[in-house]
Amino acid sequence: MQNLKITLFQTKLAWEDKKKNLAMFDEKIDKIDEKTNLIILPEMFSTGFSMNAEKLAEEMEGPTISWLLQKSKQRNADIVGSLIIRENGRFFNRLVWAKPSGDLFTYDKKHLFRFAGEEKVFSAGDTNIIVELCGWKIRPFICYDLRFPLWTRNFNNQYDLAIFIANWPEKRAAHWNALLPARAIENQCFVAGVNIVGKDGKGITYSGDSCIIDPVGKFLFHKNSMEIIHTADLSRSVLWGYRKAFPAWMDADSNLGHGF
Repeated sequence: MQNLKITLFQTKLAWEDKKKNLAMFDEKIDKIDEKTNLIILPEMFSTGFSMNAEKLAEEMEGPTISWLLQKSKQRNADIVGSLIIRENGRFFNRLVWAKPSGDLFTYDKKHLFRFAGEEKVFSAGDTNIIVELCGWKIRPFICYDLRFPLWTRNFNNQYDLAIFIANWPEKRAAHWNALLPARAIENQCFVAGVNIVGKDGKGITYSGDSCIIDPVGKFLFHKNSMEIIHTADLSRSVLWGYRKAFPAWMDADSNLGHGF
């Protein structure tokens, strides 16, 4: 297990404009001026957090998935973000993880944000995933999942890094900034949170607050309000050194019969 370099994208999104958003990310990804292992894009990175699934949804063979695979191969880095997918007559807020090899991993958002009516449009997922990269085990989540600690529980150090990609409104930024370090502390893992900035097509304001947090709960990086591209080096020695020095994970509750 080596150190892991991750790159966070905190940016504005063009409302329901796939062409403009993909062109923007094309340009920004090409500006990464150092080697990175993982590029993290926000929730619904090609459209913004829209409930207009009928108009915006794509199949898994659609152009945005092709773009993800192309950029991953071009940069020789994994790329992850979520988009609106249509499958078997249903819609999903689906996180798609693309690898340079052409492999894809997917996670369908488990907790749908009922205050925006997401549960009326999309189908919920029911399975967590872990993706391996550079010897690290990484578990990705989407936005509202952050509020549900049982779903994110790291039983027996199953994962080393949790990723939360989001369109998290500024008016609840205090919750975001409190819950992310809580997830790092209770799960003794690194946490990366990637959010957007600006206003969406519904007039909702986003303050970003994208961040990286170490297993102790310390913010290693935190930026609000502005567009940024940030690359960080996560230390395996910090992770395993802390787990060895303070092995609270050994006294954690069992999975309580939930099967995950």
